[in-house]
This record gives sequence, structure tokens and C-alpha cells, in this order.
Amino acid sequence: MAGRRGVWSIGAVGLGLLLPLAGCGGPPADSARTEVQHLLDRRSAALLGHDETAYEATGTAAQYTRLRALPLAGWSYRVTDVRRTASGATADADLSYRVAGYDRAPVDARRTLTLGRTADGKWYVTADKPAGQAGQQLWDQGPVTAVKGTHSLVLGTGRTAAALRAYARLADRAVPAVSRAWGTDWSRHVVVLVPRSLQGMAGLLGSPASNYRGIAAVTTGEAGGSGRAPADRVVVNPEAYAILGDLGKQVVLTHETTHVATRAHTTAATPLWLSEGYADWIGYLGTGRTPTEAAPELTRAVQDGRPPSALPADKDFGFTSEPAELAQAYEGGWLACRMIADHWGTARLDAFYRAVGAHDRRAGAVEDALRKVLGTTPEAFTGQWRAYLRAQLSRTE
Repeated sequence: MAGRRGVWSIGAVGLGLLLPLAGCGGPPADSARTEVQHLLDRRSAALLGHDETAYEATGTAAQYTRLRALPLAGWSYRVTDVRRTASGATADADLSYRVAGYDRAPVDARRTLTLGRTADGKWYVTADKPAGQAGQQLWDQGPVTAVKGTHSLVLGTGRTAAALRAYARLADRAVPAVSRAWGTDWSRHVVVLVPRSLQGMAGLLGSPASNYRGIAAVTTGEAGGSGRAPADRVVVNPEAYAILGDLGKQVVLTHETTHVATRAHTTAATPLWLSEGYADWIGYLGTGRTPTEAAPELTRAVQDGRPPSALPADKDFGFTSEPAELAQAYEGGWLACRMIADHWGTARLDAFYRAVGAHDRRAGAVEDALRKVLGTTPEAFTGQWRAYLRAQLSRTE
């Protein structure tokens, strides 16, 4: 493995033994790795140069067909291992790529390539797939169709351009809506991935499909905003998304876009009730939805005399939670943020979110922000939230 040289030193005797070995037994052990690296360098250059003929000269062109619509600013492999097989070789490589105009830094993906060899000893690619335990990339599921909106890029498989334009229109409305509430200190654009099915969504996220059944969309990205991470991806579950009405679809994409906007200020210190509640708060702004309409599960619990005793814990937001419990967690977070906006104002809500995320760890972050920004304590805040739930959800609207 490159980088491990020098772990132990070679004395005069060791060096004398090493020199003759370099001249016998054929080429150096890593010659195949070097040759494969050169092959993948040529393949990458052909893809970026839109030279299908040159790409085909390096092996299968199936990936080129799937990728040709993707606007790429960068594409490169770093070969990490080559293992010879009876028919050729298998190579492990780290792929780095950037979507033009959207990714601030390369997206990294681990890949496993299958290689054949011609009669005159030249390598060629026969397959390029995700490495074991690595999630799929969208093009692994079929040819990518790309639709560019004013503030969005929607990438889909198994979808017509017309169908993807509907997502772009919603995303284009979401971006300025989020900027009006949160501010403009973010990229102000969003990348939306629309796979063919729930199974496709799970493949992109590298998790079982059962984790996302009933979840309309999720946002991937790096918490804390180091500036090195690429643009977040909003990954849609087309099956759950399809059953939503027009308003529900807009709320979902605005919610996910809020996660993109707030990513730099969302850290390990930020509890999920705040990050998810704030995203829902922006998602519902201007929709006219009342608390009882937007929080039906929590309304039922309050009206049945079963109000929550504490703000939702992170575990309550697990995708494997019972649907009613998961809904109550999201609704409780939303109403906590709505209460802050109602009682302290939207500017204080914004400041509170940023103040919590400014801490480097969870312990004390919310308590400190409650004291400094809202002038209250966790106990008083929780009591006020419970009273707010009763006031907002006990009445019939």
C-alpha cells in the first residue's frame, strides 16, 4: 500500500538481497496497477472530452451511455489494488467526480472494476460497479436523464425529461423560499436525484429499502459544513412522493432544501428535533396549514390525553420507528420551532439554530443557546412547549 514505505529500514545485507530480485522474475509486482491506472486515466479523459470512440477503446461503453447526460466538471480514478484472475483482473479504485456548477468539491465513491486482457497484453474494462458495502451511484441503475432548472439540477433514471421538469419546478420554488427565511449564505441551488423506485433509493443510500418505506425524500451531506464536502443530494422515494398532493410535494422539497441551506450550521450539537423541526417550519411557511392539519398524529395524542412529556429524542426520528411515533417526532419538532417564531420572533429562531450548531458537541449546546438567545431554561422551554401543544392542538379548527 502506497505510503507505508519506510516502516522498517533495510540494512546493507537487506539491500544486497533486494537488488538482484528486481532484475529477475519478470516486471515489478505493481506493473499491472500502473497499467490499469493509465487505462482509467485515458477512460476518464475520454468521458470528460465526450469522445465515445476513445472511451470504447478502453472497454465497455455501457457506462458512457448512462453518463453522457450528466454535466461533469471532473472525473478520475485512483487505483488502490489489482488482483489477477484466471480471465484478467479485478481492480479496486476510488472514483472522484464533480457535477459542473453544483459540487464544491469532488464526490468520492469506491468502485470495483473487472478487467480483461487482449492477446497482446493490453488491459480493458468489462465492468465498473460499486465496491462491496458501498452505495450505488445513479448511473448504476440506468441511463441518467438531466433537467436543469433555475436553481436546481434534477437527475433521474427511468424517468422522462417532462416528469423530471415537475421536480425542477418545485425545487426552483423551494430555493428562494428557503433563502427568504434562512438568508442567502448558502449555495442557493439543489441537486435532486430521482431513482426508478424505492429499491433504487435504497441502493443509492446503501441501506435496506424497508428503512425508507413511507419516507418521501432524504438529504445526504456532511454535517458541520467544512467546505470540503460536495453539494448535498436530495434523494427522492418516487413511490411515497407520488401519493402526495401538490402541496405535500412542495413541502417535502422545501423541507429537504432547508437541510441543504442549513448544512454548514448543522453539527453534532444540533438535536434532530431542531434540524427537522426547522426544516418543516420553513416547509410549511405560507401554506396556510393549521397545527391540527399539519400535525394530525400529535393532535390525536393531545386530544386523547396522551401529550408528550419531553421534546422528541434523536432516536424517535429513526426511519425504522413506528409510523405514528415518527410522525409525532417530526410534528413535535415543527411545533417547537413554530413556538419560538411565535413567541420570540423569526430572527431569534434563526439565531437559536445557529447558536446551537456553533457548539462542538451536544452536551450543553441547547441549554447554552436557550439561555443566551431566548433567555430561558430547558425546563421552562419544555413546559412552555407542552402548553403550546395543548393550546394549538386541543381546539378544533
